[in-house]
Formats: sequence, C-alpha cells, structure tokens
Amino acid sequence: MDIRRYQDADEAAVVRLWNECDLVRPWNDPRKDIQRKLTVQPELFLVGLLDGGVIASVMAGFDGHRGWVNYLAVAERYRRRGLGRALMVRVEEMLRAIGCPKLNMQIRSTNAAVLAFYERLGYVQDQTVSLGKRLIPDDKAAT
Repeated sequence: MDIRRYQDADEAAVVRLWNECDLVRPWNDPRKDIQRKLTVQPELFLVGLLDGGVIASVMAGFDGHRGWVNYLAVAERYRRRGLGRALMVRVEEMLRAIGCPKLNMQIRSTNAAVLAFYERLGYVQDQTVSLGKRLIPDDKAAT
C-alpha cells in the first residue's frame, strides 16, 4: 500500500470507503467533514492506495495539547494485512514530529474489534467520559 496526502479527486472513493466501513452517521455529512479537515492541517489527512485506488484512510489533527485520530478505515477485503497499523504508524510519526505528546481517539463502546485493534497497537482506555455538543448541524437530523 502506498500512503499519501488526501487529494480532492479522492473524495468519492473516501466517502464510499467510510460508508462501507460503517463510519458515517446521519448527523455527520462526510463531505462536510472532509471540507472542514482541508481547512486545518490537511497534511494530516492520508489515504492508502493499492493499484491506484483508495483502500484506506486516516484523518488526524493536533490542537497543541493532544493529537486526535478520526476516520481510520481499511476496506474490508484488505483487513488483517497490517494496513491500518501502517497508517497509524505514519500518523504517529507525523504527530510526534510536530511535538504532539499524546494521541487520543474516540471509539464506539460497542465496537469490540476496533477496540482490540487499538489495544494491539499499545493504546489503553483512559478513565474519561467523552462529551460532545454540536455547534454546526450538518442536517436536520442533528437539530
């Protein structure tokens, strides 16, 4: 797998991948999420390519205190080959290079397979509660 920065031409393939990986929710418009990411640290939005096609993605960021990972996805037929691990290693290297001391992410508590994946990479569950508040609704379902 080749890893490179996201390009505008990748949008349809990335949205398709996120849908296939069940990452999209009605209250989050993936195209709006992509456009928002492109305004802040776009270099931390990566795609994985095989034979020229998008088969994986990861979106990361650093707020000066913590790093965050969103939308890590690997097409189902390419899983269990180390591709998700390769994307995470790359993102960790990039974040470390800009001074990020700790990486956080939010995983749905019901997603045991993903929790196990991150545990194998050395991540541990913090004793925190995740809170959220929608500031800009993506659609009427979020209001």
